[in-house]
Amino acid sequence: MTTGDKAKKDGGVNPPLQKSRVLSGMRPTGRLHIGHYFGALQNWVRLQNDPAYDCFYFIADWHALTSDYADTSAIAENTLQIMIDYLAAGLDPAKSVIFQQSVIPEHAELHLLLSMVTPLGWLERVPTYKEALENVKDKDLHNYGFLGYPVLQCADIVIYGSPDIAGLLVPTGEDQVSHVEISREIVRRFNQFYGWNFSESFNRGFTTGDYQKLRKVLNLPEQTAEAAIRAVALEMGLENFLAALRNSNSEGLVEIRPCLVEPDSMLTKTPRIPGLDGRKMSKSYGNTITLSESDADIRAKTKVMVTDPARKRRTDPGNPDVCPVYDWHKLFSAEEPGRLEWVRQGCTTAGIGCIECKAAMAENLIKWIAPVRERRVKYEKNPKQVLKLLDHGSDKARKVAQGTMERVREAVFGWEKKRKEIDGAAGSAKA
Repeated sequence: MTTGDKAKKDGGVNPPLQKSRVLSGMRPTGRLHIGHYFGALQNWVRLQNDPAYDCFYFIADWHALTSDYADTSAIAENTLQIMIDYLAAGLDPAKSVIFQQSVIPEHAELHLLLSMVTPLGWLERVPTYKEALENVKDKDLHNYGFLGYPVLQCADIVIYGSPDIAGLLVPTGEDQVSHVEISREIVRRFNQFYGWNFSESFNRGFTTGDYQKLRKVLNLPEQTAEAAIRAVALEMGLENFLAALRNSNSEGLVEIRPCLVEPDSMLTKTPRIPGLDGRKMSKSYGNTITLSESDADIRAKTKVMVTDPARKRRTDPGNPDVCPVYDWHKLFSAEEPGRLEWVRQGCTTAGIGCIECKAAMAENLIKWIAPVRERRVKYEKNPKQVLKLLDHGSDKARKVAQGTMERVREAVFGWEKKRKEIDGAAGSAKA
């Protein structure tokens, strides 16, 4: 029996397990900003340089359709720009597999099969779904694409799992763990239906003594079918069913080999980086600094950043811990000797004004962003090379996706097994 403590994470595959695989992506809704960098890209670059991981990063252009289906005119250009941002931020196609979701049709095929076993109520209870329906007024989100977003997201992740990897990991913040958890639930349900392997003795007619024990423990009819076993397991719950197998010493008759790998959250601490107006940084709020922002625009935008609301006059002392500008200082001024102390001392004593504080931060932001922007300009001048890199990564990703779908199709439909039966029967007839 392959379960519990006796389970082998590699499904019995030799040689030993490979690296863990990391999977993450972004929707192409426009150029990326510094919030994207510190919230995700910085960590992605770190992971690609860690020998413990194989990293797969993608551009989720199908997901852009879930809310922007009415106007797709910008998706192609946005996809190109995000790929340029990925490269400029330090993602390396030699170290990571960087790919485009929509050119890998296996994502859609797995999404379809997962949707067959996903209860509608699971999707309707997703918190972000209900929040979006209540808050988004300028788009009609009453469509399956938006409701089924978690199913497609699950397919995007688990299609890159395989029995020979150490784990399938999704970098997340604490507020995103629920997104991965629903993927885990969908995978468990899928495996309950399609992760079965029945032994030769089971298929020969259930005449062994072990089977008779199993029949009595599970209260099965004298002549039962594989479908009945599955139904009993679903009714009992998988853990109870497995316990019954162990108690009857019948583990060799029925084996559960998960077809899909459950993903795990890789909790990642990210620095606080509020938008220019103090709210969450978001393109929809217009409060961002993009990775391609010019020096002049950086100075102009940061000059009007909100600060500690208690500092109404130049002579009022402030509290840097509630000031968005200080959050940005901690990211961009930390390497300048004495700068953070200068900000804290000057702010709390009113020794400096907010204009001075913002200007010092802006100059350090400009120094930080300069090499990113320089790499970006290089790739912008050669979009053909960018697309070539994206296509090459998509080819590599598709090979993995195709391997997963071969396993999934066999688990769901069993055509390889059926063809062998037919070939065997034909051979016997000729003999």
